[in-house]
Amino acid sequence: MSAVAPDATAALQSPGRPATRWLILAAICLAQLTVVLDNTVLNVAVPSLTEELGATTADVQWMLNAYSLVQSGLLLIAGNSADRYGRKKMLAVGLALFGIASLAATLAHSPGQLIAARAGMGIGGALLMTTTLAVVMQIFDDAERPKAIGIWSSVNSLGFAAGPLIGGTLLDHFWWGSLFLVNLPVVGISLVAVLALVPESKSRGGERPDVLGALLSMVGMVGVVFAIISGPVHGWLSDRVLLSAAVGAVGLALFAFWELRVPHPMLDMNFFRNRRFVGAVAGGILVAFGMGGSMFLLTQHLQLVLGFGPLDAGLRMAPLALTVVLINFTGLGARLMPRFGTPGMIVTGMSLLAAGLAAISLLGGHSYGGMLVGLVVMGVGVAIAMPTMANAVMSAIPPAKAGVGAGVNGTLMEFGQGLGVAVLGAVLNSRFAALLPVVAAGAGSLPAALGRTHTAHERTAVHDAFASGIGTSQLVGAAAVFLGGLTAAVLLRRAERVERAAAVPAPTTGQDPATAAAE
Repeated sequence: MSAVAPDATAALQSPGRPATRWLILAAICLAQLTVVLDNTVLNVAVPSLTEELGATTADVQWMLNAYSLVQSGLLLIAGNSADRYGRKKMLAVGLALFGIASLAATLAHSPGQLIAARAGMGIGGALLMTTTLAVVMQIFDDAERPKAIGIWSSVNSLGFAAGPLIGGTLLDHFWWGSLFLVNLPVVGISLVAVLALVPESKSRGGERPDVLGALLSMVGMVGVVFAIISGPVHGWLSDRVLLSAAVGAVGLALFAFWELRVPHPMLDMNFFRNRRFVGAVAGGILVAFGMGGSMFLLTQHLQLVLGFGPLDAGLRMAPLALTVVLINFTGLGARLMPRFGTPGMIVTGMSLLAAGLAAISLLGGHSYGGMLVGLVVMGVGVAIAMPTMANAVMSAIPPAKAGVGAGVNGTLMEFGQGLGVAVLGAVLNSRFAALLPVVAAGAGSLPAALGRTHTAHERTAVHDAFASGIGTSQLVGAAAVFLGGLTAAVLLRRAERVERAAAVPAPTTGQDPATAAAE
């Protein structure tokens, strides 16, 4: 495995545990919450944007997707920049860019202006997603880090659930620009706190920037994410989706090929020879797969099967996020870590996540009561598994590469969530079409299928078939998450055994433990 240059490691500034570390965590979590909210807050504003800006369907899709496309494409680049130029500096730059782009979005008078502003917010969001986690790794020691990462991780769940609720509330009282205007005071407070409290750290290794690697990673990630976003709308076998997926796959393959040969890679591909890293990566993708896919299914379940409106559906999904926040803020997961270890925590968390998905499928098909039980169980599983995965990924990467590690973690989340939507959405459509081939064929959605019905009996049959498709998809997701948890735990358990064996010197070699462990 490539090692960080000695002067880079020596130059890594480690100020220890700042007395204000929990206040710093609060400030960066506030910044992180704003970034996550903007992934979902705009969904409820589609009617307003269509009416007031004269936006077409294509315009709206780009308004929604420009942010996530740019953010996902720049995560690794942002993490590498933070390691090179300073994590505090890049965190401040990210906040400033996010604030300026939010102001531009507020003042936008055309769809094109709003799309450009959302892309600018994606640049700031990529810097914030990576630097916030890197700073957590910097200011907390091994004892406190699991709780701190748990709190940081819970912000993602809270933001996902709160986005539609906050957006709906603002739209009830103000115009659509208020969705972005509200970011400005939050960014201002966070920026002042970061400049005043966060200690600087960076790796000065004298390495040349990996420009080609950065470009290839951006092309690969944007291509894959665009294919995942476009699939449900244009069809998974459409020319647009297939071409985008091919460009993304080729870009990522060339990125891996280049990173294995460049002297100073942006992402050391030898990390993937580390069993702990591979186990954490596998588990992280499957946790995100379960979360992304289940949120996609739950939204449709609540609105299209149980008949709730967007805001009511958002409120009924809140117990999942509230459970995650409650467990992580009380530090329950951090207290369980010494007893169960990383593999045990992953198996437990992902088994609970799978059990929650199965409970929703079996108990919540036609009522919210059964779904509520599943949501709470899922919340417990996510609260245990997700911070453990993030900690495992970050711990497997040298401290001097903390920004890159955070970029890898963010990329895993983006990829896993998109994969969950794609796979479980395909299972849903397949099951729906199998049950009602005449009605569902070519319909593409439940509303389109209902438009082909003429009697109450036919509409009931369509609803039942769609509900069955969602239930089947949730069971498939539960099985994938459970098996993924077992796989990740086995890999991590083997990695721990190898590390323990390497830490014990062979009696005939005369090596000290540090040398043996390094080998």
